[in-house]
Amino acid sequence: MATKITNSDLTPSKIIEYLNRYIIGQDKAKRAVAIALRNRIRRRALPPEISHEIMPKNILMVGPTGVGKTEIARRLATLTDAPFVKVEATKFTEVGYVGRDVETIIRDLTEFAVSMVRKKMLLKVQAPALERAEQRLLDALLPRPEKKFQVHDFMRAFNASLSGEKNQDQEQDQEQASNSEQEAQINPEQDARHERTRERLLKMLRDGKLDSRDIEIDVNDSVTAMPFFASPGMDVMGINITEMLGGIMPKRTKKRHMKVSEALRILQQEEAEKLIDTDAMAKEALDLAQEDGIVFLDEIDKVVVKNGSSHGPDVSREGVQRDLLPIVEGSVVQTRYGPVKTDHILFIAAGAFSGVKPSDLIPELQGRFPIRVELEPLSWENLQQILTEPENSLIKQYEALISTEGTDLIFTKESTEEIARLAHKMNSEMEDIGARRLHTMMEQLLEEISFSVCDMETESVTITPEMVRERLSGLIENSDIRRYLL
Repeated sequence: MATKITNSDLTPSKIIEYLNRYIIGQDKAKRAVAIALRNRIRRRALPPEISHEIMPKNILMVGPTGVGKTEIARRLATLTDAPFVKVEATKFTEVGYVGRDVETIIRDLTEFAVSMVRKKMLLKVQAPALERAEQRLLDALLPRPEKKFQVHDFMRAFNASLSGEKNQDQEQDQEQASNSEQEAQINPEQDARHERTRERLLKMLRDGKLDSRDIEIDVNDSVTAMPFFASPGMDVMGINITEMLGGIMPKRTKKRHMKVSEALRILQQEEAEKLIDTDAMAKEALDLAQEDGIVFLDEIDKVVVKNGSSHGPDVSREGVQRDLLPIVEGSVVQTRYGPVKTDHILFIAAGAFSGVKPSDLIPELQGRFPIRVELEPLSWENLQQILTEPENSLIKQYEALISTEGTDLIFTKESTEEIARLAHKMNSEMEDIGARRLHTMMEQLLEEISFSVCDMETESVTITPEMVRERLSGLIENSDIRRYLL
């Protein structure tokens, strides 16, 4: 019997509410990814015998560039704290051709998952790592008394045994025993005095009184003398030659002079790495990649052959699609951390499909992306909203940059509307690149201000519609400039 879901933070409506903070419009796409994400949570609440059978419904996004396809997938992964990789479909080639194998997608996803788990584990062991680092630092500040080993006494006893001088050997043993008794009477007092000094140093260290003091410590040398470049075939087997050689060769250390505060930070990092259970880390990362991984396949239309023709440079395009089939449908990919099953990884493919249609994909791959959503081109109103409304909007970014010079940058509502109208006009008359057009126009508009603001004494600069038309008129009207600018 299924258990009721208690996680109310990731309902479809709240997922869309989160996406609306960063992405303008595209309600259909947001709705599709919100349902896909919620279905993942629902599957975990089911009994194992049925949850194993429920596969994610992969999504195909169709729309012009710059309308938010990549941003939707990236924000979705950020919201769920899931492993996420964005790959260009054009980087991969059919098996047998020189280029990247599609299985490297899953290996990259696994590496991302391992990095996430390592960061989480490092945070958990910071407290014990700090204690061990403090002890290493105290050893450098106040070395422990060394126990002397007298080699000549050992050799004399050894030679005496060979020559049969038993009486002399017995005398030496008695003499050494008496010396050790004297040392036993002295050592406890020395050790107690040494420990008291260490405690005082430890208190000073924790109070920050030693932070500015110079010290010389031994740290791990992370620079390898000779990097090893493995052949592409090794990647298929999931073998890391550099790591294998690193395990055979001893770790190198080097002495470094630094402040105590910096030394404590470096030693804490080293000790934290030692406290991580690598086997547990690999297991957790594999589970995370298999259950929560999201793969965004961009430019999927670039490996589509129009009308099924395959001549010249198109010869490997359908091969890439065929190679993607088992990965998307569900297979096992070998990585250097272990096998990864792709059955429950969510794949989101996207493309402009300007010269081809989604139906030009091979039928088998079309069936692996049952959810198809079309993203609408951006109107000038959408562009104006993108400029002002999202939490990471371009206007807010430029206002923050200019404020570091002590000057407030102010955009009126009319000026942002004028920027949006001009951007929409360029998109309609030239190649439609969506919101990316705004980046070029904002740079062109604020070029003079960004250059001279350091020498200005004014407290604020207001951007007016007249200023927008004046600064951007050359870009809009001059067709020669358009050829070289977005």
